[in-house]
Amino acid sequence: MEPIKIIQDCDPGHDDAIAILLAGRNPRIQQLGITVVAGNQTLDRTTVNALNVCQYLGLDVPVYAGCDRPMIRDKVTAGDIHGKTGLDGPDFAPLTRQAEKKHAVSYLIDTLMASDGDIMLLPTGPLTNIGMAMRLEPRIVPKIKRIVLMGGSFSYGNVSPAAEFNIMADADAAHVVFSSGCPITMVGLDVTRKVLCLPSAVERMAKIDNPAGRLFTDLMRFFNKTQKEVFGWEGGPLHDPVTIASILDPDLLKTQPMHTEIDIRSVQSYGRTNCDVFGYLKKEPNVDVAVDIDVPRFWDIIEQGIRNYA
Repeated sequence: MEPIKIIQDCDPGHDDAIAILLAGRNPRIQQLGITVVAGNQTLDRTTVNALNVCQYLGLDVPVYAGCDRPMIRDKVTAGDIHGKTGLDGPDFAPLTRQAEKKHAVSYLIDTLMASDGDIMLLPTGPLTNIGMAMRLEPRIVPKIKRIVLMGGSFSYGNVSPAAEFNIMADADAAHVVFSSGCPITMVGLDVTRKVLCLPSAVERMAKIDNPAGRLFTDLMRFFNKTQKEVFGWEGGPLHDPVTIASILDPDLLKTQPMHTEIDIRSVQSYGRTNCDVFGYLKKEPNVDVAVDIDVPRFWDIIEQGIRNYA
């Protein structure tokens, strides 16, 4: 079986780092590159974070810095959740890795245009890089096999009653992506809130004595501390790795096709993913929306991903 070719587009972020970890040593995945965007922290910090994770885990994958701000709206970050660096918790050795000179948007365009239409995009941050690439070179859209993104919700948000952070942080870019006609799987808060990284999950992974196990433990102990301070939860939702886990195990998620639009006009509901669950609008579905997840199966995938680093 040919490995699944992917490009991860991310804004590390604790859960983004675990998504990189999960993809990094899996024999079923060919990790072509990591493109980085501003989101959980500023671009300079998220780029350093991606490089630190790759260096720590010994991953030989190129990292490309991308857009440092949204298409139109003011920049927002999530320092209250991810700390000053965006990846507080682990102690990383001095960084010797460097980002590639090519801009992430250029890398996406060049790589997709040279492909056979066999590359999946796995965005786990704001969609600025991908939206900009689609606007700059629309011919990449039919070259994308599928976009499996972490973002949105068909119920309620995590930064407002309506909106999830990744979509709200650049709703205009999300509008470009969701209306592009590209096959999309939306892994939203409706399923990622079900995979809480409780202390029992942290202790389970801490028993795996390898670099990935230690990184997971250091990351999640800090992440859980801020989740408890901000939300009162004992364990934070491990949002982003669900995207990787779902392509490794197609039976992990239950999805439902829905017509989905991004609210880019209102004030109270800006950034909402308006998913037509009941088909009121009589419009053709454009997104496969994740509606449920096999939670024990997910944690087994995470454990195996960590053990791949033995």
